[in-house]
Amino acid sequence: MEQKNYAGIAIDLNEDGYMVNMDQWNKGIAVELAKEEDIELTDKHFEVLEYIRNKVKSEETLTIRAIGKSGIVDIKGFYQLFPGGPLKKATKIAGVLKPASCV
Repeated sequence: MEQKNYAGIAIDLNEDGYMVNMDQWNKGIAVELAKEEDIELTDKHFEVLEYIRNKVKSEETLTIRAIGKSGIVDIKGFYQLFPGGPLKKATKIAGVLKPASCV
């Protein structure tokens, strides 16, 4: 396990770079994680991130299709917000573990 400092907080990361404890997450940490992915977060990004966090907290299956049907963003918009692997990048920035459906 690796530890990195984001927004002045020491965060534990797993071997894939995902936060181990989603309760440590805040918007400042999200901004710094997004910078590592070359993404500048907007209000729409934060809407998607909150959706993801709520789905994970309620232990619902998280898929690109579910996000596309969320009413927040369609699938094309999701790919535009998080280019090059939207579910992997979005979950990482949201401070949750990578979904089992992501390789």
